[in-house]
Amino acid sequence: MNQKTFLNGVCNGRKDIIQALIDLLVQENIDYCVIGGLAVNAYVEPVVSLDLDIVVMVDRIDRLMEFAKKQFKIEQFPHSVNLGTDESDIRIQIQTDLRYQDFISRATIKNVLGYQMKVASLEDILTGKTWAYMDKERRPSKRQKDLADIMRIIESFPQLKENLPESVKKVI
Repeated sequence: MNQKTFLNGVCNGRKDIIQALIDLLVQENIDYCVIGGLAVNAYVEPVVSLDLDIVVMVDRIDRLMEFAKKQFKIEQFPHSVNLGTDESDIRIQIQTDLRYQDFISRATIKNVLGYQMKVASLEDILTGKTWAYMDKERRPSKRQKDLADIMRIIESFPQLKENLPESVKKVI
C-alpha cells in the first residue's frame, strides 16, 4: 500500500480529491503552496491529517472557484474558502488572509504522503503555525494542534526556536 492509498483510505476517499485539486491548480496555472499540518509532514515525521490548508495567489482565487465548483462544494468564511465533497473526508481550506501570500514565492515542490505539491518553506510554515496558535478566536482544539505542529518542527529543527515569540517559547 502506498502513502496516497493509505491517506485516501483513512479519509474514506472514494475519489482522490487532493490529486484532483493539484491537477486543477496546475492545469489552470494557479500558483499555490500548502501551509498546514500536511505541509509540516514534508519536513518532519508525518502525522495523518484530514485537513489540506493551502494559499493561492489572491488574484487567482475567483478563477479557481470557477473551476472548483464543478468538483467541490464551496463554503466561504471571513479568512478562508473551504472545498469539500461527499467522496472524501478531506477538508480543503484555502487561506485568504493576505499575510500568507508571500509564502507562495518561497515554496518548493515536496513529497507529502505520496503527493508532489508546492509546500511553503519550513520557516514560513512555522510562522503560519505561530499566527494560528496565537489567534485567540480559533477553537482551543485547533490551537493545540497548531502548538503540536510547532513542537514537531522545533524538535527536528531546534535552531528555529529563536524565531518564535517569547510567549510561544514559554509554552514549549
